[in-house]
Amino acid sequence: MDMVIEEARRVLTIEAAAIADLIPRIDSRFETAVTLCHACRGHVVVIGMGKSGLIGKKIAATLASTGTPAFFLHPAEGIHGDLGMVARQDVALAISNSGETEEILRILPSIKRLGLPLIAMTGNVKSTLGKMGDSVLDISVREEACPLGLAPTASTTAALAMGDALAIALLQKRGFRREDFASFHPGGHLGRTLLLTVADVMRTGGDLPVVTPETAMGDVILEMTAKGLGVTAVVAEDGMLLGVITDGDLRRRMKPPCDSSALFSLAARTVMNPDPKTISSDTLAAQAVHAMEQHKITALMVTRPPGVVEGIVHLHDLLKRGVV
Repeated sequence: MDMVIEEARRVLTIEAAAIADLIPRIDSRFETAVTLCHACRGHVVVIGMGKSGLIGKKIAATLASTGTPAFFLHPAEGIHGDLGMVARQDVALAISNSGETEEILRILPSIKRLGLPLIAMTGNVKSTLGKMGDSVLDISVREEACPLGLAPTASTTAALAMGDALAIALLQKRGFRREDFASFHPGGHLGRTLLLTVADVMRTGGDLPVVTPETAMGDVILEMTAKGLGVTAVVAEDGMLLGVITDGDLRRRMKPPCDSSALFSLAARTVMNPDPKTISSDTLAAQAVHAMEQHKITALMVTRPPGVVEGIVHLHDLLKRGVV
């Protein structure tokens, strides 16, 4: 078992060194690559074969999800018809550790004929690919983590890290925001967190528990029970929120030595909390969750200036929508 642990540590040490070695290579050539991609009016076409192709797919996906339109083109498929996907306003990003991958070299003349700027990502800057690049990103490594020196390991890690650096530098240059990222991920947790607002989740109309300040507590309890949220708003005739009554308020009122039977005849205004926590409908649903956690409550009244009740947002509804 000690041998297994040592081997794993050796692999990670080599791969960490491969990434660290990239740092001083982030220079004017990298800046040129970023400029070419940023100025691109079409797509960044990522090309790679074998393991480099797998890394290329990830780089293309990362670019696309961070605001840089991109797609992956398999070089062998490219020279058999898929070049039709490439347009003259695109930029090509070709990945090859050796810089001499046959399928890559066969597609490069077509890329050049289309007039596409070429970013070469290679472990051999003096290779054919390196010499043809308008920008050359050096991803060479001192050694592979594979003890046989055969399986691409440190080299693919370095390529992936360089691709991430390119994507994030472009993200910053474009002024890409969290909201922009979420718009490309509407079905995931991030999309729900950054796009869903209180207005999308809140209950309104007949689903909103509401009583007047003079409503008898017996009827208040019936309203709370009917709406099933454990809380009701106390609202004035003009729609202004005056306070809230919760299950907790009722329990505290019914503790001995209080006469619980007398509670039913009290008016809502004598029991309500006159300073409830509220939120606006355009607030992110995730912020509503944070407010509930902060104040240790399960519901927030939704109001608009100057305090008119619009609805209620409850923790259970947020849970159902996957915000929590």
